[in-house]
Amino acid sequence: MKIAVVGSYGAGLTMRVPKAPAAGETVSGGLFDSGAGGKGSNQAIGAARLGAEVSLLTAVGDDEFGSSARELWRREGVGAEHVVTAGAPTMVGFILVEPSGENRIAIAPGALDELDAAAVESFRAEIASADILVVSMEIPEEAVVAALRAGRASGTRTLLNPAPARPLPEECWPLIDVLTPNQTEAPVLLGLDEEHGLGDEELARALHERTGGTVVITRGGEGALVAQASGITGVPPHPARTVVDTTGAGDSFTAAFAVALAEGQPVDQAVEFAAVAGSHTVSIAGVVPALPTRAQLNALIGNAS
Repeated sequence: MKIAVVGSYGAGLTMRVPKAPAAGETVSGGLFDSGAGGKGSNQAIGAARLGAEVSLLTAVGDDEFGSSARELWRREGVGAEHVVTAGAPTMVGFILVEPSGENRIAIAPGALDELDAAAVESFRAEIASADILVVSMEIPEEAVVAALRAGRASGTRTLLNPAPARPLPEECWPLIDVLTPNQTEAPVLLGLDEEHGLGDEELARALHERTGGTVVITRGGEGALVAQASGITGVPPHPARTVVDTTGAGDSFTAAFAVALAEGQPVDQAVEFAAVAGSHTVSIAGVVPALPTRAQLNALIGNAS
């Protein structure tokens, strides 16, 4: 089971605050922590912990954050031979987390701006040999499009995790086999404004019509909606024992979903497996420390049955 990931790496600088500051306000009493982040790296590590052979394409700077990233991937068993060393600094994300677990994130892309179609071309053999290609959108549009094209050309199943969301170029839609937006990202992909008035099922149907593939809209505590040619089905949530930090939930879900699909699980069953992974992740502070192993997920699934 092999997964190729094209996405971001960044250092996450996290502060846990009593409340998020308003404009012009200073809030004291925060607790600071730093660690590895970036959607592509998180998803690659998450998939590797669940037993997949993973190759990652991203870009980092020639700096301390970049060196730490390469050491992390070595420890986690993620193939990073094709990772680009850029002239700009490694991406940094500043994360504010409130007591409820809700978060606000600001990002300085740095090295990721240098991830281009040429870098994707150097990764083409990894894409071609994978069971599934996972692409996320913290990277330049050029790299997103090139990766999806490479996946389609090689016959590798493509999964686009459209985060952070932006309207997609028309050429992207037919290149996507599986699309995994959340409730906020779905209307953005369609170019809709905040007053669009569409429900989740209507959004799922519209996205399915655009791609012709599988669409999974994640809905947090409400579970997920799955749109396929056979219709729309709901997948119930897997309640978290407690919510500490929601930062890595989407990446954990995406990694587990990709692993389950690569193993040949039916889509609805794969979504259920991914929901357990997301539930585990929100119960633990941080992102990488919260990404589950296969044994941890099997234990949770066993306890729920």
